[in-house]
Formats: sequence, C-alpha cells, structure tokens
Amino acid sequence: MSTLLITHPSGLQHVTPPGHPERVDRLRALDRIFEQEKFASLLRESAPRGAREDIIRVHPEDFLDAMAAAAPAEGLVRIDSDTVLSPGSWEAVLRAVGGACYAVDEVVTRKADNAFVCMRPPGHHCETRRPMGFCLLNHAAIAARHAQAAHGLDRVAIVDFDVHHGNGTQEIFWADESVMYGSTHQMPLYPGTGAISENGAVNTIVNAPLRAGDGGERFQEAMEARILPRLEAFAPELIIISAGFDAHRNDPLGSLRLVDTDFGWITRRLMEIADKTAGGRVVSVLEGGYDLEGLATSAAAHVTALMRG
Repeated sequence: MSTLLITHPSGLQHVTPPGHPERVDRLRALDRIFEQEKFASLLRESAPRGAREDIIRVHPEDFLDAMAAAAPAEGLVRIDSDTVLSPGSWEAVLRAVGGACYAVDEVVTRKADNAFVCMRPPGHHCETRRPMGFCLLNHAAIAARHAQAAHGLDRVAIVDFDVHHGNGTQEIFWADESVMYGSTHQMPLYPGTGAISENGAVNTIVNAPLRAGDGGERFQEAMEARILPRLEAFAPELIIISAGFDAHRNDPLGSLRLVDTDFGWITRRLMEIADKTAGGRVVSVLEGGYDLEGLATSAAAHVTALMRG
C-alpha cells in the first residue's frame, strides 16, 4: 500500500497574529511526527501551485482576483476577526490547493493508493464567495471538482470529521447531486450550521451533529448510523477526507472527547467503503487541529491507517 504525503515549505509562511490557534507551529509539529521511522515508507512530494482553472470551478474569478490582490506586501490584513492574510499567505493557499489537486491526480491514476495533503491554512469554511474561519479557499471542494473535470469521475464524496461544521463545503455542493458531503461536528459551535435537518437541495448533504462532551462511542455511532450507510449507497468513485483533528479531547477550540484511535478507526472505515466503490481511492486534506500534541498523534494515527497500519 503506497501512501503519498504532500507538503510544501510555503505552509510555514502563512503567518497569523500572536496567540492565534491556526499557527505555523501546527505544521512544524506534523513535520516532526512524520520524520519518525515508521513513516519512512511514505512517498513524499512537494505541492505544486494550484491552477487558476481548478480554483474557478469553485470560486468565481472576481473573488479569486480580489483575494489575491488583498494579500499584503508587509504586515497582516484581517478579512474578519479570525481570518488573516500575511505576505506569504497567498502562496501557501495556492500550494494547498495545488497539493490537493495533485493528490487527486496521483491517486486516480494509481501512482499512489491514497494521499494526505499536509498543508495550511485549512479550507472547509470558505464558501463560494466568502473566506472565513481561518479559511481562504476551499481545497476539498476544488479537489472534488478537479477529479470530475480532469478525470471524468461522476460521483465524489467529501467526509468531514473536523469539530467545526464545514459550512463552505456544504454551501458549495448544496444543490449538486454528483457530490455527497457528510459531516460529524460539535453543535452548538462555530459556525452554527450543520443541523441534522440540513440535507441539501438534492439530499446529498448528511449531517450528524454531536454534543459537547461526546467521545469516541458517540462519534462512531453517528458515523455508523448516518454517514457511512449513505456514503456506501452513494457509491463514490473517490472519497476526499476533510481531516480536522480538533475533535481531539485536548483541543482548545472544541469540547468533543475523541482520541487518536478514533481517527484511526474512521480512516479505516472510510477506506473499507472506498475499497468497495472507489477502487480504494482516498485523498485526505488537513483541516483543523490546534492542540499540537493532539494534532500530531491524531494525524499519525490517521496516516498510519492510510498506510494500512
């Protein structure tokens, strides 16, 4: 089983204000964990820049141009109270997008069995025309559209286990029968979307909200009862994972109680479904995770599972 790890040093150049949870140290913690001997067999590639044609399948050209123009030559520009641009941010987000699309290319063409795109900033809160929640572009959504446009896939699924609901991904695919979006997340919590009643215009949105204090047992129940049966019935040709690790019990931004083994479990379950419907094709992109130790050990469990460990 070959697992591809995609990174780029530009992820370290997206600078946020002191005390901001979405910080450069997140990638440093992950870099250290993937230097361990048990990850020596990972295929490793540098993320290319995202192509304009890929981005504008999701985000309109005027929005893209405005975001690129907003990046400062020095200092920080606040888009909202949580979301900032620094001089290195636009390169970082372009590499995150490019890494996600390149992962799709490598996995769909069988050059790797699956992939983990270890880049920041995250993406799942970014709507069609609205960056928010630390997110500047929606990498998972762009990767899904790339899979369809470049490789002719008819059905792509995005499964999101970040502690926060991926409102952007839901908004982008709300009326799209070719993309399923399934999410577990804490409610109530930012951004306030993700109720169980939010099914989308064509019933391809599946939300399984959890309550503060819920742990692995409730997480697994929600996945097994709501999301995984729908995922298998949808029969995706590719599964994209929005891999947020802020549902970890030590994370400062959430109140769920997941541990490393829960992330390994859901990764294996998604791979089982991918084996049945998608030829095993799985691409995972990093979203949240703000306790550095919890992030590192959870991502390690996730990638170990991708390696069939």
